[in-house]
Amino acid sequence: MENTRFILLEGDEQRPGRVPLPPAFAVKARSEDTEGRLSLLEVTLAHDIPRHVHHEADECIYVLEGVLEIDFEDHTHRAGPGMFAVLPRGVPHALRRGSTPPPRVLQISTPGGWECYVEDLVEAGPSVLTDGRLDPAKINPIAAKYHIEYETPTPASR
Repeated sequence: MENTRFILLEGDEQRPGRVPLPPAFAVKARSEDTEGRLSLLEVTLAHDIPRHVHHEADECIYVLEGVLEIDFEDHTHRAGPGMFAVLPRGVPHALRRGSTPPPRVLQISTPGGWECYVEDLVEAGPSVLTDGRLDPAKINPIAAKYHIEYETPTPASR
């Protein structure tokens, strides 16, 4: 029996996708590589990720370099190299750069599909930004397809 799902990548290699991704993202395993079970990306956190919730996927993060700040259940946690976090589906969280240079992490999404979401965001380009920051109101129409929802600030909190 031939195994056609075996993948071995060099350190700087990545899986090809639908669109080229910026250097901050390197897809190591696409959803189709794992029969939809997971996707794995190496990510340098170029932008802080606003508070959001994954309604169907668990997100796992392993910090390779730098410090990642994770807002989870009204606490801010600082994760350094070698630390690991599981962000369960259904629980809002946010991710921020806690170091310069920004943290570099392995991001695992289960089930997979996160790489497709990133590709959609890249295709949207600067239209999802306001003043150089990710804008939850602009991201939500794209995120909804992947069962992700960003909290949008109320007019009083802006």
